[in-house]
Amino acid sequence: MLKKKEKYVVAVVGATGAVGNEMISVLEERKFPIDKLRLFASERSEGRDMEFNDKAVAVEILKEDVFKGIDIALFSAGAERSINFAPAAAKAGCVVIDNSSAWRMDPGVPLVVPEVNSHDLKWHKGIIANPNCSTIQMVVALKPIHDAAKIKRVVVTTFQSVSGTGKKAMDELLNQTTDLINFRDIKPSVYPHQIAFNCLPHIDKFLDNGYTKEEMKMVNETRKIMGDNSIMVTATTVRVPVFRSHSEAVNIETEKKLSANEVRAMLSEAPGIVVYDAPEKNLYPLPVQAAGKDEVYVGRIREDESIENGINMWVVSDNLRKGAALNAVQIAEKLIEQAV
Repeated sequence: MLKKKEKYVVAVVGATGAVGNEMISVLEERKFPIDKLRLFASERSEGRDMEFNDKAVAVEILKEDVFKGIDIALFSAGAERSINFAPAAAKAGCVVIDNSSAWRMDPGVPLVVPEVNSHDLKWHKGIIANPNCSTIQMVVALKPIHDAAKIKRVVVTTFQSVSGTGKKAMDELLNQTTDLINFRDIKPSVYPHQIAFNCLPHIDKFLDNGYTKEEMKMVNETRKIMGDNSIMVTATTVRVPVFRSHSEAVNIETEKKLSANEVRAMLSEAPGIVVYDAPEKNLYPLPVQAAGKDEVYVGRIREDESIENGINMWVVSDNLRKGAALNAVQIAEKLIEQAV
């Protein structure tokens, strides 16, 4: 359990990556009560400085013995490093908030979206999991509906930006686009096929059931976060040529009938959500508008006329912020609220 302090020693593990960079920015923007910030990365980043609150902070090499005296560590360095280093950090008295897939489905580790299940933080044992980016934005929008009408089934198709793969993927999209409009040949590297001007129904590895790991993450994580294994979820995840922000077409079946206006009203009052829904004026959430923003944007809210109790909606959010860095920092803020 985190001890109550005025200010905290905070670490960012994987500080030089896209999400690590975003974590540092979010900590600064939200004026997180930091006594000292420590930044960790691999040997490749040794000697590098990064800026925080107008001061240079040296990047340190990640080792097992570096966590003594650190209160909170935000991990975004991949599952392998999380498995290797998070237990050592927790043993040293540090609370780890991990952005990888390593601990998400561990029954002894809370999987938390603060707007949905911050109460689960009370039973952490030193490690807290940050959910998958596409799951986070969806459950923020699902929670008020589930509370009001109990969700039976969710069918979701995602349209995920290349920043979800990392900087190399963003560079590949830019380079392929430049090459194609200049009539040059391209060679895919990060993805198995061309991503510029294309859509790939393939995120992460394919499993024996025909789904990808990303799709099954959405199924399993949604149930764990919502605390309801009776919710049936099926997903198709698609990589699209967008630099930043994920979009989702979400179809929901509920036990109780809800009108589109009722859904708009309840989502308008829900934390972390902006309802942007006036299609007659061409107003609906767009990834370019969500980029750099903290909120989950919901629009195209309408009743599914093919079933008795159905709602369709379009959900967009910045995958690097609410889908990763912001959610992790919000978890840390909740830990401070609950500290004794």
